[in-house]
Amino acid sequence: MIDRASPGAPSPSVLIIDDESGIVDSLRILLKNEGFAAHVALGGQEALNRLSEIEPDIVLTDVRMPTVGGLQVLSAVRSRSPDTPVILMTAQATLQSAVQAVNEGAFYYIQKPFRNDELVAILRRAVEHRRLRVENKTLKQEIKRRDTSVSGRPIGSSKAWTEIVRLAETVAPTESTVLLQGESGTGKEVIARYIHTLSNRNEGPFLSINCGALPESLLESELFGHIKGSFTGAVKDKTGLFLSAEKGSFFLDEIGETTPATQVKLLRVLQHRQIIPVGATESEPIDTRLIAATNRDLEEEIRRGNFRRDLFYRLNVIALHLPPLRERAEDIPLLVDAFLARLADNRGEAPKQLSESALELVQAYNWPGNVRELENALERAVILSDSDVIPPSALPERVTTLTPSRLVEDRPTPNPTLETIERAYILWVLNSEGGNKTRAAETLGIDPSTLHRKLSRFGSEAA
Repeated sequence: MIDRASPGAPSPSVLIIDDESGIVDSLRILLKNEGFAAHVALGGQEALNRLSEIEPDIVLTDVRMPTVGGLQVLSAVRSRSPDTPVILMTAQATLQSAVQAVNEGAFYYIQKPFRNDELVAILRRAVEHRRLRVENKTLKQEIKRRDTSVSGRPIGSSKAWTEIVRLAETVAPTESTVLLQGESGTGKEVIARYIHTLSNRNEGPFLSINCGALPESLLESELFGHIKGSFTGAVKDKTGLFLSAEKGSFFLDEIGETTPATQVKLLRVLQHRQIIPVGATESEPIDTRLIAATNRDLEEEIRRGNFRRDLFYRLNVIALHLPPLRERAEDIPLLVDAFLARLADNRGEAPKQLSESALELVQAYNWPGNVRELENALERAVILSDSDVIPPSALPERVTTLTPSRLVEDRPTPNPTLETIERAYILWVLNSEGGNKTRAAETLGIDPSTLHRKLSRFGSEAA
């Protein structure tokens, strides 16, 4: 009988495939008595239909079957679950067929008729082989996760940021499409790369493109590729980024900037997992995980007719809203230390540090450009400062001349309009919440996106 790792451990499942019912029944009884959970399929086509239903630990299949043979079953299993051992059975074994089977990934090739104890021994080795492969993969992912948490984990200890990182770690092992939303410079690509690093695709490529940086015609060619002669200048075939990101992740930044025509093509990709290169007539399958990002309110863009609702639903499987830097100001000292250390490493010198007064200014500034603006300001300060301690004078003028904005006027406007009263009240609540828009929206009883739109309408002072 099969040794169990612990009492109550599930029995290893085997899918038995043969087009002769007598063989299937006898093998099912044998394996059940030996402690396996035996499932059966009469022929290769029935096996393909059952593979997704039962997800067996081992596949035991005959080679010669009508319509769908054992090698086709092997190929299907390898593409679905590379860790699942496949054992091939045949009454007409040749050295050539055995070599072909092993080259295509078969675990073992056994000739009929075989002894029952011989088959059971092979199955037990297959169970152990699968267990070791799964444990090894899990261990490698855990080591990768620990290494990343030390050196590559997105920086920040605020509640808002740690929640985003936790969600990223949760969704990373899945194949789900992820939509990252947030203002420019909040770290959307950092989170996208982190998701890729922790995913099962981390050995594949991570490719990215800014959809707003290219005109529609060029963007389509970059995404889907083109064939020679499909347009002026297409002097040779070009592989698009969707295909180039095979077995990896593809980061579509600023997807809200795409045109309706491009959105239709992206919808087709998400629905069918296929692309059609420019000028081609046949589609090509793709195997890449899509991570999209935008700084736009896509639901508002849908209402304006600028973004397809069906594409939004396809993208919005898992949505992560990245907070702006002003809503996680407690993370600024950590980011400052990390950026200064990185700059020092790039320049081959000892890290500099901000003076106490310079750090106070940095923490008090609103950072409309978010983390990206902070990093650029620090790079400028390092270059301009001759001392190991960076003074306030090395910071950009917009940071050092900070003056608190007046959220509410001292004197009420004569005969104020309803909009004026609404503006004053919203800004008063925002001020009382320390500028935290999430808490302000909760106090006001409105959605954060609604608050964002109202503040944008009030103008730069409010934003």
